[in-house]
Amino acid sequence: MVTFKDFRNTIKPNWCPGCGDFSVQASIQRAAANLEIEPHELAVVSGIGCSGRLSGYINAYGLHGIHGRALPIAQGLKLANRDLNVIATGGDGDGFAIGMGHTVHSIRRNIDVTYVVMDNQIYGLTKGQTSPRSAAGFITKSTPGGAIEPSLKPLEVALSSGATFVAQGFSTDLKELTAMIEEGMKHKGFSFINVFSPCVTYNKVNTYDWFKEHLTKLSDIEGYDASNREQAMQTVMKHEGLVTGIIYQDTETPSYQEKLQGYSETALTYENLELGEEKLDELMKEFM
Repeated sequence: MVTFKDFRNTIKPNWCPGCGDFSVQASIQRAAANLEIEPHELAVVSGIGCSGRLSGYINAYGLHGIHGRALPIAQGLKLANRDLNVIATGGDGDGFAIGMGHTVHSIRRNIDVTYVVMDNQIYGLTKGQTSPRSAAGFITKSTPGGAIEPSLKPLEVALSSGATFVAQGFSTDLKELTAMIEEGMKHKGFSFINVFSPCVTYNKVNTYDWFKEHLTKLSDIEGYDASNREQAMQTVMKHEGLVTGIIYQDTETPSYQEKLQGYSETALTYENLELGEEKLDELMKEFM
């Protein structure tokens, strides 16, 4: 029987004490164990930033990619080996700045990958600059007079880009976060999960206490229907994105793989890929 401990390795995280990313890591490990996934059946791909270290702290296949490029790698993995459970992770700078183009197109493509974003509304690894998620007026060393740009709204972007699974969690609520990652991993299609993961070192505004005061659980909203996209968008806008829970899920739209003609039923990793020199030369000539 798979347990949480099976996804532990000997590498000690070097995040700051109190960082929300610890809970995100634990939630991914617990979700995988609850779904009875073996470590060799899980791949975690991360980008750059504090959150990028996460792939090295879990006992599974892991790849620490380059800035903003976790999603292309994760999608390639899933297409090459449909038997892998693939999770991409990153921060708000990684996913909503340099990687924003990949985020939007991954959402609309709907490949069966779970994307967990650790949203701390600041660049932590590079010592506290304004990120795309920092609010207008936010003061950092890169905006000493206060940010003049409005913050990006990831939930509205995901819903308007055609996402089939959108959720948002808070790192202190391990039970809810674990459950939504489980549901995201079970979802047949692209799952977008934004997680408020406070930076205790550089963000002194969006703190744990601030989120506890401002967040609303969707489970507390009477009559909320996560299958109603219009209601999801209206609720997100009404609460200025400060909600937690499964915001929207579409179980009818087929995934990218299901629509892809000629997609092999057998993972490429299980096929005999020994080409031989003659066959290789023949293939190379097509590119000359």
